[in-house]
Amino acid sequence: MIYSKILFTGAYVPENSISNDDLTTIVDTNDEWIRTRSGIEQRYFSKGENTSDIAAKAGLDVLNKGNINPKDVDLIIVATVSGDYTTPSTACLVQAALGAENAVAFDISAACSGFIFAMSVADKYIRSGVYRNALVIGAEVLSKYLDFTDRGTCVLFGDGAAGVYMEASDTPGILAEDMGSDGSRGLALTCGHRKAENGFFGTKRDENSFLQMDGRAVFDFATRQTPKCIRILLEKSGIPLEKIRYVIPHQANIRIVEVISRKLKIPMEKFYMNLHQYGNTSSATIPIALNEMMEKGMLQKDDIILIVGFGGGLTWGGMMIQL
Repeated sequence: MIYSKILFTGAYVPENSISNDDLTTIVDTNDEWIRTRSGIEQRYFSKGENTSDIAAKAGLDVLNKGNINPKDVDLIIVATVSGDYTTPSTACLVQAALGAENAVAFDISAACSGFIFAMSVADKYIRSGVYRNALVIGAEVLSKYLDFTDRGTCVLFGDGAAGVYMEASDTPGILAEDMGSDGSRGLALTCGHRKAENGFFGTKRDENSFLQMDGRAVFDFATRQTPKCIRILLEKSGIPLEKIRYVIPHQANIRIVEVISRKLKIPMEKFYMNLHQYGNTSSATIPIALNEMMEKGMLQKDDIILIVGFGGGLTWGGMMIQL
């Protein structure tokens, strides 16, 4: 039986740290308002680096940690909603930047759940024997989509990228997964809407590229669906909660995680949070947190972790993983 395992992690964030106080110079807000409602204290904004640039730097960090030749990479999947172009894919640009000329490369769009969706796809390719390994990256430059007159939304998001290197293994790595979508509520979070207009039918184009979010709807979805997802993972895997080293949630809002903690009676100490430092980097939040934990020595071989995300689509996903 072939399985897949995470062997290495890596990350990259732009060097420009933007504090809540910095935001007050261009947004009608204040530090106390942002912190108490979200738990965010700062985030990183790109200054000229696009999504493929930071994704490639995160990918290079992964490969360097494993001393992996880019030419030996079979598959590159980038989860993103903020690609440089509609086409080419961000993954193809990353492939070129890394010199991974033998890799198949494509993107996945599932917003903040995207990294989990991408890992699931990579796992299936590896388990089927089609590919031996995969570089999976979550990367976003969301700052280019923020409307800085929408103070309820623009203060929540940041830029960043991170990823993992997965390889075929004789022992299981992904012990259970649960994913889903609810397109009926998809318009609760949108970005880059463009109507089907052209020179013959409709001459005034709607090009509202800003990220728009119904915060209450997303909060309700996340606090209802995420506990369900975690319960399903526990049931599918048969692994008791006490054997899970950490839960790594999508880093969107501290209040969401607090509600999940209360509903499932999981102590907050079990949830790894770095939201205060990075803000919501969408598909990059979970791999950034995972890489940070690995670099801090908080995780060891054979540790069991649970990752869980929710986001635009609306989508959700979770995995029980043995390192």
